Amino acid sequence: MDADLDVACHLNIFVPDLASEQLPAALDAIADAGYRRVVLPPLDPDAVDAPALRALFAGRGLTPITIAGQAPAADVSSASEEVREAGAALLRRALDLTVALGADQMNGVPYGVFGPPAGPTSRAAFERSAAEVGRIADAAHARGVCMTFEVLNRYETSVVNTAAQAMDYVSASGSDHLRIHLDTFHMAIEESDASAAIRTALPKLGYLELGQSGRGQLSSGAVDIAAIVHQALDAGYQGRWGVEAFSRSVLAPAVADMLAIWRHPYGDGAAFAADAAQTIDAGWTAWAPSRV
Repeated sequence: MDADLDVACHLNIFVPDLASEQLPAALDAIADAGYRRVVLPPLDPDAVDAPALRALFAGRGLTPITIAGQAPAADVSSASEEVREAGAALLRRALDLTVALGADQMNGVPYGVFGPPAGPTSRAAFERSAAEVGRIADAAHARGVCMTFEVLNRYETSVVNTAAQAMDYVSASGSDHLRIHLDTFHMAIEESDASAAIRTALPKLGYLELGQSGRGQLSSGAVDIAAIVHQALDAGYQGRWGVEAFSRSVLAPAVADMLAIWRHPYGDGAAFAADAAQTIDAGWTAWAPSRV
């Protein structure tokens, strides 16, 4: 990768989980393609050998990014104090693992349960969620970790679907440290203008993920990824980037089902990573002359 950008590659592009025998080779390929970070799938802190994994990443010059989430009985948006406390505890455990792995960023969906929503999220639930997540974000900052929350499409949540809603969520959190994670895959569904959405979130934007409309290679699809890179840089974005794709041939069946990945948009993780790097480079190259 020629672009002087801090870019992360999602591990699930290569392997289904950390137990894969191909994990070392996948990490080698990610590092060789010029990525600085690797995004991990959701992990069970009790089932992870954090020191061994930390050494595996460090040996390749990669820094991990973790993913935090919620569950029906552990949900910070719940009206039940007990369920909210369980949700906050789940996030704190994810934060502990993040620190143990040597990571300085925790992504994910910390604001509620991932999955098809039963209906709209009430303002009260929105504010309960934001307050709890804001407290975790402040605790994460004190430990050297930036906490972000991903803005998802309407089929996966009703809490936060747009950049404008994300800015409202940050405001409701009361935290100066909580950051927004935008993803071009979700933006293509929910935003009328991706560039405008990036500008809206820019004051709190901590992670800009590049994903194609069909979940495949970044160079081919309805989203002009190179143009998004150019436009984000033009708007003044200086944060981290990520690339994400999913193929049923790579994911565990249960995960593929959860994410509604029914096809095989790509078959070679290394080829995907190289194509993504070239696409990002194209956006960078188009933008760089404007700095002179």
